Amino acid sequence: MASRRSVIPGFGLTLGYTMVYLSLLVLIPLSATFIRSFGSGLGHFWAVVWAPRVVASLRLSFGAALIAAAVNAAFGLVIAWVLVRYTFPFKRLIDAMVDLPFALPTAVAGIALTALYAPNGWLGRLLLPLGVHVAFTPLGVIVALIFIGLPFVVRTLQPVLEELDKDVEQAAATLGASEWQTFVRVIMPALWPALLTGFALAFARAVGEYGSVIFIAGNMPMKSEIAPLLIITKLEQYDYAGATAIAVIMLVLSFALMLGINALQSWALTRHSAT
Repeated sequence: MASRRSVIPGFGLTLGYTMVYLSLLVLIPLSATFIRSFGSGLGHFWAVVWAPRVVASLRLSFGAALIAAAVNAAFGLVIAWVLVRYTFPFKRLIDAMVDLPFALPTAVAGIALTALYAPNGWLGRLLLPLGVHVAFTPLGVIVALIFIGLPFVVRTLQPVLEELDKDVEQAAATLGASEWQTFVRVIMPALWPALLTGFALAFARAVGEYGSVIFIAGNMPMKSEIAPLLIITKLEQYDYAGATAIAVIMLVLSFALMLGINALQSWALTRHSAT
């Protein structure tokens, strides 16, 4: 009996291609980063990492990324819900505008946000009398990260909402559940895995963002300086060991946070499947 031929090559060949591809693009560069960061010794590595300026930049980068991802998770859910469940004029235009941060160069986005939220900008001059300063502050960093991360949440949730069976909602209403109870107990358990995925994608994008942030942040050390900018600064000073040390810390912290988010996503998916 002749063996059945497959269009796709066998497991051994595809696995080999996968490992070579990942090694060339991911494993080898990351390994080189670790090796270079420890090239001047462990003492120099920790001295760079625990420097007050580096700690402040890491705190701002990860703190702002988490806040921006949380804001995007909340408002991205609302936007995705409106785009899927309602019909209104210019719906396709608004739906296309969600992808604007994908297509817009990050530097252009940073310049536009700075012009908008600067003290003499359209929104900045309205917020100034209220004592709210956006441009050249950590708040400006959060605003920029919210702008570039929103599409990740919306586009992750939209397919799930479109496939969500409305009969389940009608059944819950028939059994006497209120709209809030239906949303919390019926809809949200189905959306949790996708919402966590969108949150993780928005967070990962925000942590390493550079172009849209440097213009609106003001780049003041110990106040509004992000870690990617500090890496660029050290590279310009030919401090390669210091730059790679900061990069390694960012990599380790990002991996730990993403691992925790993925574990929470897996738990939410397992719980939803069990129910």
